[in-house]
Amino acid sequence: MQPIKEKQKKVFELMKKEFNYKNSIQAPHLVKIVVSSGVGSLKDKDKIKLIADRLAKITGQKPSARQAKKSIASFKLRQGDVVGYQVTLRGNRMFNFFDRLVNIALPRTKDFRGISKENLDNMGNLTIGIKEHIVFPETSDEELRDVFGLSLTIVTTAKTKKEAESFFEKVNFPFKKDEQKTK
Repeated sequence: MQPIKEKQKKVFELMKKEFNYKNSIQAPHLVKIVVSSGVGSLKDKDKIKLIADRLAKITGQKPSARQAKKSIASFKLRQGDVVGYQVTLRGNRMFNFFDRLVNIALPRTKDFRGISKENLDNMGNLTIGIKEHIVFPETSDEELRDVFGLSLTIVTTAKTKKEAESFFEKVNFPFKKDEQKTK
């Protein structure tokens, strides 16, 4: 398996004819990966810290707490309460995380058949929801009762959805097979 960093360099050659690129800088590449998780209705500070600890293990970077901007009485939420955690990965940590996501975590997901291409937005970014954080090997040996979900946003420099789709296919991202082709 080639790491994503090396594949990204070859993407220009593969996409040059398809999109009429004249310079390698025009080809899409990864900018950052944002990993976030909400704490939900947890009031126990130990469990909230557990989410932060496990996010740190998964990403290799300390997550920053996201606080409520205003109080909402019906949710028993006060301004300044922690409502989630977020980590922004760039550089080598981003490439390592992407490789682990594609080669280890996603294949370990229960009933995994690929990511839908509808998760790509018109600006070339891919957003994925993972229901269980235990698909990452860094946390799979811990207790199974404290399972939480993650949201991943992979930001690229692609200008259109078609460019982003082509880029992710060239770096072997596991998309769902088209239903039309299988029939």
